[in-house]
Amino acid sequence: MPSSTSRNSKTSLPTLDVIIPTLNSQKVLEACLKSISSQDYPKNLISLYIIDGGSTDQTQTIAQKYKAKILTNPKKTAEAAKAIGIKKSTSKYFALIDSDNILPTKNWLKEMITPLEKDSSLIGSEPIAFTYRPKAGYIERYAALFGINDPYALVTGVYDRHSLATNKWTSLPIETEDKGTYLKILLDPKNTLPTIGANGTVYRRKIFKDFTKDYLFDIDLMATLQKSVYFTKTKNSIIHTYCESSIKKFYRKQKRRVVDLYTYQNLRTQLWHQDPKLPLLFSLYTLTFIPVLHHSIKVFLQSKDPASFFHIAATYLTLFIYTFYTLKFKLGLLKPLDRNKWQQ
Repeated sequence: MPSSTSRNSKTSLPTLDVIIPTLNSQKVLEACLKSISSQDYPKNLISLYIIDGGSTDQTQTIAQKYKAKILTNPKKTAEAAKAIGIKKSTSKYFALIDSDNILPTKNWLKEMITPLEKDSSLIGSEPIAFTYRPKAGYIERYAALFGINDPYALVTGVYDRHSLATNKWTSLPIETEDKGTYLKILLDPKNTLPTIGANGTVYRRKIFKDFTKDYLFDIDLMATLQKSVYFTKTKNSIIHTYCESSIKKFYRKQKRRVVDLYTYQNLRTQLWHQDPKLPLLFSLYTLTFIPVLHHSIKVFLQSKDPASFFHIAATYLTLFIYTFYTLKFKLGLLKPLDRNKWQQ
């Protein structure tokens, strides 16, 4: 394992552990790992960890091709995998990258780490946007344009990527200072946090050297510090090949989101979904239809991409999924997901 900082005076770049949860991820993993290996960053300073939930496809073969360290994740979930990876991390920084992420430029890692190297008060760095790819699947394009993976996050204001629907990266009141190539923000875990922590987030490892949890829900990592912290929203983006053009996959991921929320809620710190005003707000937003249509048209006029109108289907489908599985939970009929057949 390399020392915490490069000894090469020309680069003086820090060491980095890249943590990627996988479970039958062969369809997306190759592109993810290729983008990491293509970075303009010394290979000897990057340690690649694949935390695998027992894949039965070619996931582990692909990981071996890129000389990744493969660790077993008995619980199978991405949240358990991230916790395993953080506890194994020994480098100066660790990055949480999902298997369906692609780093869009060769300087991406440097861009993410540079603010942290300049300002020791920053504990982490996250891209401010999802990369918009005109030829990508329409659901991926929709997510990039709206800056979300879940319309519930947009309506309740907790989203964390730039959205053409609001022309903001979040609607929460966050203390922000523009530093040119990044925004320096203050996060207070006593308040509601944006959904920071997934899809390409880099952290200063020493801040979490005593991390012992077996589960890591993205926004809960900051909450474990129990104090206000400075973070950066770096002015770049990351590709998230979210659902491509598959309604079936969108349904499956929304179902997973709500079922896991209830199944593992005793392990969570940030339970913003328990505010009764938020489900009501989302229901009114959806059922009155006008706000949904307004956002769809607003984004379409800026992007000229008809994928903007998937927001209508995504919002109504999400309301149905969340309502149905919430009722099952209330009636004691909700069961944990069977991940044996899960695939990206």
